[in-house]
Amino acid sequence: MAKNIMNPKVDIFLSEATKWQAEFERLRTIILDCHLTEELKWGKPCYLFENRNIALIHGFKEYCAILFFKGSLLKDPNNILVQQTENIQAARQVRFTNIQEIVNIEPILKAYIYEAIDIEKSGLEVNFKKNTEFKIPEEFQKKLDEIPALKTAFESLSPGRQRAYILYFSTAKQIKTRELRVEKYTQQILDGKGLND
Repeated sequence: MAKNIMNPKVDIFLSEATKWQAEFERLRTIILDCHLTEELKWGKPCYLFENRNIALIHGFKEYCAILFFKGSLLKDPNNILVQQTENIQAARQVRFTNIQEIVNIEPILKAYIYEAIDIEKSGLEVNFKKNTEFKIPEEFQKKLDEIPALKTAFESLSPGRQRAYILYFSTAKQIKTRELRVEKYTQQILDGKGLND
């Protein structure tokens, strides 16, 4: 098991960070103290146990965070985990707006990290919702009803591709935006392609 081995790619990431640099460095130290392997994935510092993702550090405009990939399985006795959006099923964040907030809960963070490692060791998996549990937006359902070939093509897509479309169409707050999104991707669905293909 790796112990406190700093990945040079993460060193570069930290040196180039224009915001949250001190917070990232403190989170990095805490996580590495828990004997995880450090990588750079998706352009962010990512921490692994036996090649399985445990946590990721990332920053936003208003806060920085440590994200637990299977955070929904953590017990969260301190009520510090945040579900980013209602559609996020597995991951949970612990958010910070300054370094002192990190310092104040360092032992708690380590306990959560060790629990996340134990979850990974145990083989526990998140029970993801089936696509049938997601509500298809009315605008998309109307289009599926109007064009039988579209319905057939959509049902032929993999469950992950179906879910991506449903979530993308659903996240638009305005009816017009949902209609535009459905219209824009109708041909792509007919072509058997996913949202990001």
